[in-house]
Amino acid sequence: MPQPPWKAWYKLARWQALRLRIFLRDRYTCQRKGCGRAEPNTSRLVCDHVIPHRGDKRLFWDEANLQTLCKACHDRDKQREEQASLHTRGVWD
Repeated sequence: MPQPPWKAWYKLARWQALRLRIFLRDRYTCQRKGCGRAEPNTSRLVCDHVIPHRGDKRLFWDEANLQTLCKACHDRDKQREEQASLHTRGVWD
């Protein structure tokens, strides 16, 4: 099965620049309530979509819809939340 077109957006220079702007805006600090970990190593940070974009370009590129999460919070907590809500929002395209 071919990958959805939005997967390629993560490889664009535009995304890389936006990702770094969000990290700088958030002072390289996890925005997850209760965490607040400051992490200067950007490979340990995730530029996360607050509202899952599901291929919606407007949501994907909206700076107000982006937040910095440490990799641990993103991979553990955020993914658990998104998996738990699959039944209410449908399956990812």
